[in-house]
Amino acid sequence: MKQRSVSVRWAYLILGVVALLFAGVIYAWSILKAPLADAFGWTNSQLALNFTLTMCFFCLGGFVGGLLSKRLGSTASLIVAAVLSGLGFVLASRINGSVALLYVFYGVLAGLGIGIAYNVIISTVSAWFPDKKGLCSGALMMGFGASALVVGKLASALMDGPGWRTAYLAVGIALAAVLLVTALVLRRPPVDLALPQPQKKAAGADESFEQTDWPTVKMVRRLSFWLAFLCIVCLSAVGNTVISFAKDLALSVGAKAALATTLVGVLSVCNGLGRIVIGALFDALGRKKTMLLANILTILAACITLAAVLSKSLPLCIAGLCLTGFSYGAGPTISSAFISAFYGTKYFPLNFSVMNFNLMGASFAATAASGLLESTGGYVAPFILLLALAAASLGLNLCIKKP
Repeated sequence: MKQRSVSVRWAYLILGVVALLFAGVIYAWSILKAPLADAFGWTNSQLALNFTLTMCFFCLGGFVGGLLSKRLGSTASLIVAAVLSGLGFVLASRINGSVALLYVFYGVLAGLGIGIAYNVIISTVSAWFPDKKGLCSGALMMGFGASALVVGKLASALMDGPGWRTAYLAVGIALAAVLLVTALVLRRPPVDLALPQPQKKAAGADESFEQTDWPTVKMVRRLSFWLAFLCIVCLSAVGNTVISFAKDLALSVGAKAALATTLVGVLSVCNGLGRIVIGALFDALGRKKTMLLANILTILAACITLAAVLSKSLPLCIAGLCLTGFSYGAGPTISSAFISAFYGTKYFPLNFSVMNFNLMGASFAATAASGLLESTGGYVAPFILLLALAAASLGLNLCIKKP
């Protein structure tokens, strides 16, 4: 009976990946925003602000999810997430020219609901895998990151046929349904269940410290936390920004409309692959080597994409988008695995939700880059900004020591 109880964790992992595959639709914004500009004449800056708001409330939702799961449990928390996120998309499908309503329905309601679901699913499923923190985080993040290819492409097909309102409505209903099923099935492991424990080599290969469960209040007083937080802000800013205008970027270097849409999906696939590969590397190589590799990949991604912009090269742009997606997968995966490895599992839901605010900082970089794009009329200045942030991330990473 006990063996069967432990083996169910793999079914929960698959369920978590599927749920996050739908919840990650917020990363398909560069596809979902296209018909809104045509329908209502909204500017790139107005639409970029919606993405920033969505990411801000996604982070707030993660914090709320940590509090809700502690007080109400995962089932009730996921039901709340299903209602908020589904309602957000359904109401967004009815907007009629008011960008403020887009901000409220899509940015606030959907962002908040998806943030709650993200935190609750990751913290609940991760509790089953104390021996495979990186792999579990990577698999879950892969589902979240690959959403733009799967759900985004389906939404794009609906927008080309019945229209964008039908697409938003279908996304809202499907997202709510999947999260409700997850709420009814997913459970935390019983406290008396003996789960496989991590081997010393993963955490001890490149760092040695006594692992302790750190409450959130104590965690945020540590310099190591803030160095990692700012490091991941700068690291994630590159991918977060490129995701917000990936389709337009591809069009600017000569891609056809169909190819540009496909490249958003390719970026999403690379994002998903990056998350699971980085997660596995975190377990195998340890924190230092994995984060250093992520820094190098992000700097390289920004350099190649900048070269594509300067030379108007579609092949370089494709390579840059693929590498950007892969490197962006490192941020969320490292956030989860880092918090668990440095500050323990006892307070993980709330600790992770606090670390997850790094996406809020990264989303402001997307808004700043969009402002530079409008003021300069090209992508050179935005990518110089992103390259500087990638370099800053490397410097911050090198300063991280033990908890």
